[in-house]
Amino acid sequence: MQVIWARNALIAGQWQHDVRIDLDAGRIARCRPGAAPAGTRVDLVLPAPANSHSHAFQRAMAGLTERRGPQEGDSFWTWRQLMFRFLDQLTPDQVQAIAAFVQMEMLEAGFGASVEFHYLHHQPGGAAYDDLAEMSGRIAAAAEQSGIGLTLLPVHYRFGGCDRRALGPGQMRFGTTPESYARLLEHAERAVRCLPEDAVLGVAPHSLRAVSRETLREMAALRPNAPVHMHLAEQQAEVDEVQAYWGARPVQWARDNLPLDPRWCLIHCTQMTPEETVSLARTGTVAGLCPLTEASLGDGIFDGLRWVGARGALSIGSDSNIRISLAEELRQLETSQRLRDHSRAAFATPERSTGRRLMEDAAIGGAQAAGRGSGGIETGAWADLLALDTAHPDLEGLAPDTALDSFVFTGDNRMVADVWSAGRHLVRAGRHIAREEITCGYRAAVKALRATV
Repeated sequence: MQVIWARNALIAGQWQHDVRIDLDAGRIARCRPGAAPAGTRVDLVLPAPANSHSHAFQRAMAGLTERRGPQEGDSFWTWRQLMFRFLDQLTPDQVQAIAAFVQMEMLEAGFGASVEFHYLHHQPGGAAYDDLAEMSGRIAAAAEQSGIGLTLLPVHYRFGGCDRRALGPGQMRFGTTPESYARLLEHAERAVRCLPEDAVLGVAPHSLRAVSRETLREMAALRPNAPVHMHLAEQQAEVDEVQAYWGARPVQWARDNLPLDPRWCLIHCTQMTPEETVSLARTGTVAGLCPLTEASLGDGIFDGLRWVGARGALSIGSDSNIRISLAEELRQLETSQRLRDHSRAAFATPERSTGRRLMEDAAIGGAQAAGRGSGGIETGAWADLLALDTAHPDLEGLAPDTALDSFVFTGDNRMVADVWSAGRHLVRAGRHIAREEITCGYRAAVKALRATV
């Protein structure tokens, strides 16, 4: 039994004071306000959101794609070609070391779990490893090292576009048929089974561009109670391609042809009409938002206010992992709405400040996207908890809601004091407990990679 005592804890939408939180086998066993100090003492604790969308290997590319190429106008599509060339160098050992580093940074940023949208399956050239799930196993091994709660989403990726063209040279490491994907899932399940009980295995058809319409329902049915994630409506060129070949815009086609419900998480959705935004929100799916990456790649601005106005759930991911910061992702989400609409305090309500609402919604939506029984400080939930450092100069002396606003709008990872993932106390005084070991492995992994860039 672990005991955490918090001067202020966000429980069921209310701040409670002098709260004793008892943890048992990774779950919250009891919360008792008005209790005497005991155990690990913190000042302000709240649910730690899951990071709902990550391509861990791309972390090693951070900062390496910011030069203009020889072509007219760089874009998401030119960046994508650079990414393909980079990933052709990656070995399983490097992937594991990079993923562990990414997961460590997520924890130090205040995330309590990671959802890995994992499509790097094969050897360079496309040949399978002896173990079909070799690379999935390396993501699981990284989670064992970092301690983070993992939702692993092996990706089905079959075609190079809606015309069903073959995968190009940079995509050969991704390719699966429906049959080989089903086998890959079985192998990945064994890797996840070696992790703690809170680990989850889900499914991920990559996008409407990369799979056949006939197999989309089949993919979702492979794990009928697990999360299903898919990229949707990220780029205008994607919208145009799907409309040309499938006869409808991506959101319209998905809404009319897929069994969308709360276990689905649709990533980005930055190219939606107002009507699509409202109708998709009402299906109960989660929007998986990655504001820093969406800005970096020029995807567009998610229509967040219309989405939450239709009671849509949202989650936050770090996608390309160019910068892993919970505070900065939320800040980008809010300030993009302000820039578009010439407004302020866009997500605030009369009852909740902007930072408070964003943090709560990200925790609830992130837990849904991860298929993870967390998202709140309540009996029976996984103990995914984030304690802020209220001794930080920008937080000291602030009321709890104001402290959350300051974290989101003035803060960064240095304001994170402690993080628990399913009760595992992995960040203490702002540092991951295995930081030196994980960082050493990452340095070795990227040294050879960077020599090729």
